[in-house]
Amino acid sequence: MRLSVIIPTKNEERWLPRLLESLKMQTIQPYEVIVADANSTDRTRAVAASFGARVVDGGMPSVGRNRGAQAAQGEMLLFLDADAVMRHPKFLEDNLRELAERHLLLATCYLEPDNQGFLGLIDRTLYAFYNQYAVSLERRWPHAVGSCIFVDRIMHERAKGFDEGLVFAEDMEYVRRVADVGCRFGILRAHPLFISMRRLDKEGRARLIVKYVYAEWHLFTQGPFREALPFSYEMGSYSEKEGCVDSLDARPPGKV
Repeated sequence: MRLSVIIPTKNEERWLPRLLESLKMQTIQPYEVIVADANSTDRTRAVAASFGARVVDGGMPSVGRNRGAQAAQGEMLLFLDADAVMRHPKFLEDNLRELAERHLLLATCYLEPDNQGFLGLIDRTLYAFYNQYAVSLERRWPHAVGSCIFVDRIMHERAKGFDEGLVFAEDMEYVRRVADVGCRFGILRAHPLFISMRRLDKEGRARLIVKYVYAEWHLFTQGPFREALPFSYEMGSYSEKEGCVDSLDARPPGKV
């Protein structure tokens, strides 16, 4: 089974090398790595090319993932965020083996914060709670974020990819819609993926937790976010130095 790794980017020259280096260190190599770039003004494209990745034009996260999937040739797709890193060299080998053994066509893995110290302890506690919460709902209500989504290519196409019209939680909506077309979902236990805490550092942990809890309630009771949000949320809005996927201030006029 050929694996295509798809990474949406914009101005990720700081973070992308870590991820691509960790991919190079894997005991099994993906068939291809596709970087869907949204007109970066830094060296993101050059960095991607230096690691042998194929670069295609991207856009907002959903757009980038869809464009990458359209260019992919693998039977299995793996969507990753540019600020993630695979610390274990058998991340791909063992997670793909578990995926096959459990007969899954849609999956994510445990997520771990990629930081240390006191804040790292707090973040590990938060993510331990999230991981267990997601596992408790694994068979009833799939949870996965764009940092790590394995999906069968045919199922991705059957679900018509990511909804490019959503302004928030498009990754959560995607996995539930793919599951609804008959795709068995699971959370892989083999190895976690480590992710940057840059959004939590920028927006503040308490504020971001409130937004995510609200998003969970809204998705469950009213469906996906197609209109402006009742709060300010910038999708991947980071400076060029920090790296970003793209910037979209979904705040409606008069809202904070």
